[in-house]
Amino acid sequence: MQPQMRPLSRILIALAALSLSLTYILPVWFIFLLAPQYPEGLTMNIWLSRLSGQVEIINGLNHYIGMKHINEAMFPEFQYLGYIVGAFIVLGLLVAATGRRKHLFAYLILLVAAAGAAMYDFYSWGYDYGHNLDPKAAIQVPGLFYQPPLLGHKKLLNFDAYSYPDQGGWVVIGAGLLCIAVWGWERFGRKGAQPVKTVHLPRNAAAAASLLLSAGLASCKAGPEPFQLGRDACDDCKMTIADARFGAELITKKGRIYKFDDLHCLAHFRKANPGIAMDAQLLFSDFAQSKLIPAAASWSLSDPSFKSPMNSNAVSFESAAAARAAGKGEPVAGIAILDKL
Repeated sequence: MQPQMRPLSRILIALAALSLSLTYILPVWFIFLLAPQYPEGLTMNIWLSRLSGQVEIINGLNHYIGMKHINEAMFPEFQYLGYIVGAFIVLGLLVAATGRRKHLFAYLILLVAAAGAAMYDFYSWGYDYGHNLDPKAAIQVPGLFYQPPLLGHKKLLNFDAYSYPDQGGWVVIGAGLLCIAVWGWERFGRKGAQPVKTVHLPRNAAAAASLLLSAGLASCKAGPEPFQLGRDACDDCKMTIADARFGAELITKKGRIYKFDDLHCLAHFRKANPGIAMDAQLLFSDFAQSKLIPAAASWSLSDPSFKSPMNSNAVSFESAAAARAAGKGEPVAGIAILDKL
């Protein structure tokens, strides 16, 4: 008779099954559209039972090329996906309770089959959405279709479309990988072993399991990105950034980074794009060290002798003492310098 799985294996399976409950409160998938006229991008989040994001704006754009109006009625799956996930949670807990490896293998087969069916269903929706166009649309390009990518990136007219798992999707992937890892450990890691009461999971494996379970919830806040001189272009004047001493960056709430070769360009960009600039993180380049520093804590000067790329002739320093040492007058604190440009 096949020995039962280790206690720790059963605990990990139970945790993996319970983690699926997070998909009830987290979006499972997202489609992101990026275009010059929408530099912040447009997002549609897909949950187990609903849609969210900037769906109406996307509908307004797609109307001109004859695509259907996206609404929740298009997805009958919303009526039963929650029950399917609930069934997988219960089945996973039963596998943990019985502790049989063959039950875990059957559970993995069901998980893979369900994932394959979900991807095929999503592909079918995308194919119909991108190919079944209104023949009376205002904009028609013969032979061109607009099926969104199943996974990854695709160019659609002047839009870059991206399709990837969202937080809930990564939870599902992490839970599945954890179950596969446990099955592999039980199948290949204890050949000929007799039933045991306690076995300690190797430290590295335990760490990997923790990472898998937390993958769907992990989020990181975007930080400064060093300038690639001669390669990066200013997001306002479009000139190549050649001198990091005069640069600046704006990081939006969504983590999008805009780079500038002169404080004048940042000031102009903020005025021209108030929606993007709202609540954004600003960073100025320290003139003395060519490193990015928080704009709110900086001290800035403006003098013709600095000769900045776009003639604002404004530079920033990490401290008031460093700014005064430049001998060009009394420095301005924080982002107040932008109001003078």
